[in-house]
Amino acid sequence: MLRAGLPILSVMRKQIGASLPDVIHTHGLWEPVGHWVAKWAQRHRVPLVLQPHGMLEPWALGHKAWKKRLGMALFQRSDLDAARVLIATAWQELESIRKLGLRQPVAIIPNGVDLLSPLCPGRPWQRAHERVRNVLFLSRVHPIKGLMNLVQAWARLAPRGWRLRIAGPDEGGHLAEVTALARRLGVAESIEYIGEVDGERKSAAYLDADLFVLPTFSENFGVVVAEALAHGLPVITTRGAPWADLETRRCGWWIEIGVEPLVAALREAMALGDDERWAMGERGREYVRRFGWAEIARETAAVYSWLLGMGPRPECVQVT
Repeated sequence: MLRAGLPILSVMRKQIGASLPDVIHTHGLWEPVGHWVAKWAQRHRVPLVLQPHGMLEPWALGHKAWKKRLGMALFQRSDLDAARVLIATAWQELESIRKLGLRQPVAIIPNGVDLLSPLCPGRPWQRAHERVRNVLFLSRVHPIKGLMNLVQAWARLAPRGWRLRIAGPDEGGHLAEVTALARRLGVAESIEYIGEVDGERKSAAYLDADLFVLPTFSENFGVVVAEALAHGLPVITTRGAPWADLETRRCGWWIEIGVEPLVAALREAMALGDDERWAMGERGREYVRRFGWAEIARETAAVYSWLLGMGPRPECVQVT
């Protein structure tokens, strides 16, 4: 791995040296490239901004824990300590960062969402009243996403006139476990795997759905929640994701992790009329405008300016 990475190291040094950056902003943890960039920043006294992207959440640290502990001891802790500013996507991630004893300023800046195409006027509720309605799961097909709980909840409800559509890349063969459970519980015929989707196919999957569900165990942000809201979908997700505003903004359900809470939320959501779900979706579309890329870019640029002594501390920066 190290030998394969050496050409990257050489190119990286040339690119950074040629650009003479005022700030270096790195994304993610545990990779040699990120460590090399952090060391370059320290050596040349360039302020380092580090964005963990949920990799310091308890569930993430517990996955392949011995490797994470070794990496933390060898290089990752020193890189984290060297960062002048850390970026979290939500208050929940900030709390996880502070629990590790990291005390530098943390900017809370959510992930951005492309709002141009999804924010189209209305949704196609004019289709036949008798049509099959869709609950959509769109994310990685991975144990952390809670699909086994979702299939169990689906089997408990056995909803007539509804179909569960699963979209996303299969990781580690987890899809086979999900489909085996669906067959064992007798609900395989009402569950459809549509594969990995992107671009127009992803947007079409959202627009063809009536409800979005992400029953995750842990999420630093959950960009698919924002995407679903941008497409006018009511959302069900767990307290493993930082989306309390679903309830306060009346555009979804923010539930405890587990089968029983999923059963209750799905039952309530599917019992609503199309017009009620549409109204929830419209409130979600309005709320999610704050996650547009223009606003995210403005907040990030403000953090850079403050870090360089060229502007006031932005409201998104937490210093305690």
